[in-house]
Amino acid sequence: MCDTCGCSDSDVRITDHAHTVVMEQDILAKNDELASHNRAHLRSSGVFAINLMSSPGAGKTTLLERTIRASDTPCAVIEGDQETLLDAERIKATGAPVVQINTGAGCHLDASMLHRALHSLSPAQGSTLFIENVGNLVCPALFDLGEAARVVVLSVTEGPGKPLKYPHMFAATDLVLLNKVDLLPYVDFDVAEFERDTRRVNPSAAILQVSATRGDGLSEWYDWLRRPARS
Repeated sequence: MCDTCGCSDSDVRITDHAHTVVMEQDILAKNDELASHNRAHLRSSGVFAINLMSSPGAGKTTLLERTIRASDTPCAVIEGDQETLLDAERIKATGAPVVQINTGAGCHLDASMLHRALHSLSPAQGSTLFIENVGNLVCPALFDLGEAARVVVLSVTEGPGKPLKYPHMFAATDLVLLNKVDLLPYVDFDVAEFERDTRRVNPSAAILQVSATRGDGLSEWYDWLRRPARS
């Protein structure tokens, strides 16, 4: 069993490399086709969908709780986790509609999962839809869900070098939120180095320093959510 994607050993044997590549291309092509359908449906409904990605514990759910309570537009959330309803229950307490997707051994959401969740959730016209992906800096970067924007959340407690170690994730994002900056006095984290590394893999990505618990930088995050690109 592959630790990254939960696929069987037979799918990743080097001796069958050509067959593996064809399978991967086929899976991604089917996903991209459905993602295009999702994107058209969301756009026609005026729903601004954000694929929120990070490693486990970076603070996505705390950020969403605070964002929903401060939002001047309706919000809805699709929660992705391997197991439990813990994060969905936290979102439900904010009053926002939420659907939980449990992926089991899977390490990411895909367009088919989002398609089914949208039918259950039916986000309101003109709302913001937050898709909290499974905590993982690898697999979610490969799968288009049909979102309008991608946001990566990284905590200062995760240490340096993440944009260079996980370039696909950072290259695919529109915005990087550097979270838990209130802990900077207590951890070894060079913000300038992190920003340089991010620019190396994605020169166009915006970077905001935030603290989802203390509130630092959240007004800039809220402004980003209201930007003209959502229309």
